[in-house]
Amino acid sequence: MLQIQDWIRETTFEGLTVQKIFKTENTETLLITLEKDHNFPEHVSPRDALLVMLEGSIKFKIQKKEYSINWQDSFTFPANEPHHVTAVEDSKFLIIR
Repeated sequence: MLQIQDWIRETTFEGLTVQKIFKTENTETLLITLEKDHNFPEHVSPRDALLVMLEGSIKFKIQKKEYSINWQDSFTFPANEPHHVTAVEDSKFLIIR
């Protein structure tokens, strides 16, 4: 059934939340919300990933470098590479991997 969803827009900021919003045999899409000044602790992605900023601003630390990722930016990163995220503002982003 075809249906427009508004749950991305309606998702609130409460620390860190991770929601799997779409999954197929080969890919999955995660919606991450991160409240200002909260962290997503160091972790790795099991596959190469694309991050798409929907709202806000984050600092993304990987391979001893820090990247500022802002509204409507996208960022790709490799599988199995430790990384850490800090919210500069209340932020929502997608991870497609």
